[in-house]
Amino acid sequence: MGDKPIWEQIGSSFVQHYYQLFDTDRTQLGSIYIDASCLTWEGQQFQGKAAIVEKLSSLPFTKIAHSITAQDHQPTPDSCILSMVVGQLKADDDQVLGFHQIFLLKSIYTAWVCTNEVFRLALHNL
Repeated sequence: MGDKPIWEQIGSSFVQHYYQLFDTDRTQLGSIYIDASCLTWEGQQFQGKAAIVEKLSSLPFTKIAHSITAQDHQPTPDSCILSMVVGQLKADDDQVLGFHQIFLLKSIYTAWVCTNEVFRLALHNL
């Protein structure tokens, strides 16, 4: 991992941490957001740490597992990191579904937080 640019190391570490929390205890995701954070989940918009955690905690499944297919990270001109994740998820006994997720990460007081996030299932022919 040491040969990767620092933004890839940070982005990859964030992605691993995010999905580990999401898959084990979504209520703990509040630690990665701030009050100004924004989430767009399947077209629905949420703003603020509390609203985001409430949305993620209330999703209608009891167990979920994510499998990351690919992730890409870029530095932004304002010292943030843009991360895109493509993968598959399995919730409860539902079929496996593809998904796309984007994170904008910002360093605040030496901690990386998610200021913006967009999630979409990869559904076709609806």
